Amino acid sequence: MAGAKSYSPLRRLAGRIGAVRAVSFRGFGRTAFLVTAAAVVAMFLWVSDTLVKDLSRQERERMQVWADATREMVRTLSDTESSSANVDFLLSIIEGNNTIPVLLTDDDGNILQHRNFSLPEPADQAAPGQAGDANARYLARKLDELRRGHNVIDLEIAPGLTQHLYYEDSTLLRRLSSYPYVQLVVMLVFIAVVYFAVLSTKKAEQNKVWVGLSKETAHQLGTPISSLMAWMELLPDMGVDPDTMAELNKDVQRLSSIASRFGKIGSRPSMEPTDLRDVIDGAAGYMKSRVSGRIAISTDTGAEPLPVMASAPLFEWVMENLIKNAVDAMSGTGYIDIKAGAEGALAFIEVRDTGKGIARKNFKAVFSPGFTTKSRGWGLGLTLAKRIVEQYHGGRIYVKASAPGAGTTFRIELPLA
Repeated sequence: MAGAKSYSPLRRLAGRIGAVRAVSFRGFGRTAFLVTAAAVVAMFLWVSDTLVKDLSRQERERMQVWADATREMVRTLSDTESSSANVDFLLSIIEGNNTIPVLLTDDDGNILQHRNFSLPEPADQAAPGQAGDANARYLARKLDELRRGHNVIDLEIAPGLTQHLYYEDSTLLRRLSSYPYVQLVVMLVFIAVVYFAVLSTKKAEQNKVWVGLSKETAHQLGTPISSLMAWMELLPDMGVDPDTMAELNKDVQRLSSIASRFGKIGSRPSMEPTDLRDVIDGAAGYMKSRVSGRIAISTDTGAEPLPVMASAPLFEWVMENLIKNAVDAMSGTGYIDIKAGAEGALAFIEVRDTGKGIARKNFKAVFSPGFTTKSRGWGLGLTLAKRIVEQYHGGRIYVKASAPGAGTTFRIELPLA
């Protein structure tokens, strides 16, 4: 017997450690995935930014060569002794630019030359006098835009004579500049899809575990419950008094109800029209006779019915879990107030206790499998409650208010039938 007594706490401790490790591992894996994804995105953005900067520098160098060729061309044409070969070479450099839009102006802002701009009206397709005006306005606007940028090279043609070369980024550079943003959006969408796909897979696996555990529990409970029911029929003939039989019958029926609940967790339960007040009163009445006399449980369910579509056995389980958690939080003495009513299209239940409270950072964590602040327990009660309320009944359960030392209020919301 001593060995059995020591084994049970060790098993519970091992289970709690395993649950905490599982939660910690899941949190670490999620963090590692997000950090890795952020690193990959940052690497791609860095590579793209490097390519954009390199191409921009190359275009600047090309424009510098083009500007030098233009300056030398002017000097060569003014030199009567220059060779035609030199002129042809400079012309080949100038004519070689067919991708970068450029404007050459004098100090007064007069456009001397332009190249590679998509003019609004080609001169050979417009009526006389119209193309020149439209193109001149277009080039003037372009010049104003380029003056506000940094793509300008000053050319000293001769002492006191300076020209200015303005140029736009090429189409390739503009497309490449926008590519990192497109890439960022694609990467974020991809990461989000993968992340939620992994979460969905893990959730599906957890659901299979829940279903398997529930069905196996219901199956294991079935045999001893059937045996107990058979013994219940024999005990009156053995002289057991009626009061004892009544109490034993309650416990056997209770075990049968628990097995039925586990069976319903493993499959989609049938929903029936239910007055929520009856479920609350039933769960509270059952718990009142099984908690310390120093813990008071009161209910206020109002005078009007609260019709909902529910599985009464499962919802009683939710209420019992909330009441048990409240009892465990109160060190043997305190007050539990259960209030129910309707707000618009919703029925609500609030379970308030005078226990030790929950830190705000744990408002959501209390519903996670394995999370518990108690010295014993598996940390599954509130997880089951959340699953029953939200997945089966289409409702919502959350911590409405709590603070360390000031008690806790859980709230459940269900759609009215």
